[in-house]
Amino acid sequence: MEKAVAYLRERYGDPSPLADIATDIARDTLLGRLDFSRVFKEETGVSPGTFLAAVRIHEAKKLIGAAPMPFEEIATAVGYPDPGSFTQAFTAGVGLSPGRFRRLCHEKGEDPPGPRPGPGAHHGSVAGTVRLPPGHGNARVFLGAFATPVVRYPAVASAVVDVPSDRPSCYSLRDVPEGRWHLLAVAVAAGAGHDPRAVRTALVAGDGATTVTVTAGDVTSAAVRLRPPRPVDPPALLALPDLEPPAIVVPRPGCAATTPATAAPTRERATVTRLRPPPNEPTPTPTPTPTGA
Repeated sequence: MEKAVAYLRERYGDPSPLADIATDIARDTLLGRLDFSRVFKEETGVSPGTFLAAVRIHEAKKLIGAAPMPFEEIATAVGYPDPGSFTQAFTAGVGLSPGRFRRLCHEKGEDPPGPRPGPGAHHGSVAGTVRLPPGHGNARVFLGAFATPVVRYPAVASAVVDVPSDRPSCYSLRDVPEGRWHLLAVAVAAGAGHDPRAVRTALVAGDGATTVTVTAGDVTSAAVRLRPPRPVDPPALLALPDLEPPAIVVPRPGCAATTPATAAPTRERATVTRLRPPPNEPTPTPTPTPTGA
């Protein structure tokens, strides 16, 4: 599957229909098309078509932020047959139109999109701790609850948390609609050497099988463990806030005490229990400085 993902990343600008690309990949991997699609989704959490679309939008984000290239040329470069379909797909995944995203990249008064509450009148919360893998400095982490295993617009709830290198930090996602959601995270960590600012490392958490189940009126606890990205991880599409790692992390108040619950996650990376929030628990209101990350 890593070979198949590499193929998609190399062929993202190919205007050929996805069916032709999938046929080529299936032949090269000695799998039938149906078996290939099934195994691909098991490994990445998404279909080959969804993965390819994510790669195209991710590459478009880089082109928009790097140079004043006309959007028509960008659409062609990333495999879209016309500017209209490109603009529609880009806006749906990033949460901003190509023009607004360019203004965000150049700090021209544009803000990254905020969470958009999902359907339903009943809400709960997700809370827990975020931990970095060994060998990293402080990190700034964006966490969100998403309907798909891709960090794409919209998140139904999100937060930005600063995590020190040597211990976990608490997080809380409020007003999460009742149901099952993908708990995903994207982070940038500083280096752990003599000059932490000389190195920046991208980290992620969650995948296609890591979900949490939210019940109205309850707080679901999920421990988030960040890791280096894998080749099979779909790229993040959502226009993110500034994730510059902080030089110093001020410890936040302790997390609420947990009590056992019957709900369980699909994988051990999101250990689920029920929480009883302490009285007068403050509601965090992170206000990160936007960039074109």
